Amino acid sequence: MSFFDAFSFINLRFLLDGLIVTIEVSLVSIILSFLFGAIMGTLRFSAIPFVSRIVGLIVDIIRNLPLLLIIFFTYFALPQIGIKFDIFWSAVIALTIFESAMLSEIFRAGLNAVPKGQMEAGLSTGLTYLQVMFSIMIPQAFRSMVPAIVSQLISLVKDTSLAVIISLPEFTHNAKIIYGQNSNYVIPMYVALTLGYFVICYLLSLLSKYFETKRYSY
Repeated sequence: MSFFDAFSFINLRFLLDGLIVTIEVSLVSIILSFLFGAIMGTLRFSAIPFVSRIVGLIVDIIRNLPLLLIIFFTYFALPQIGIKFDIFWSAVIALTIFESAMLSEIFRAGLNAVPKGQMEAGLSTGLTYLQVMFSIMIPQAFRSMVPAIVSQLISLVKDTSLAVIISLPEFTHNAKIIYGQNSNYVIPMYVALTLGYFVICYLLSLLSKYFETKRYSY
């Protein structure tokens, strides 16, 4: 049996369907985790009494848990207390929870890297704290954060494969179904998985290099 027999029209379409699900889960998780990560990172940087400590505790707990455990929790444990999501949203929520905690540390570190004098100078001109954050602090911090953020998002894309454990019909899951029906297709499917994830992650890495170049061009 030929290596290329594994890539019949039906199999390719099935793989493509899985790849589309992977991209959809990744995009939704990226948007949500970026939003929540920015909020949590900013709250920790602002050192708001009590609030910052609570957020910091939550972030530390999440960062030290395996993502697989969080996926199990959202899909199997939450329904036990009456909160039920379908497979797609269980994966998205788990990834968002985990990646938000990771990104929040990147945001906090980026803001801490901005000289404190920038905040003081902004406040001295009569701007409010929020105006200084959005007009001065965040734009400066974001340039240095972009490479780390993109690297974390690359990890997010690869982490979508862990959702195979709850049978999300994503790229890895569909490849597993194909070679499960014919053991001769194991190597072809792993080659397909390698190429698929490589292309997506490589494009994101090019994006990171682009922003890195732009950062040093200023």
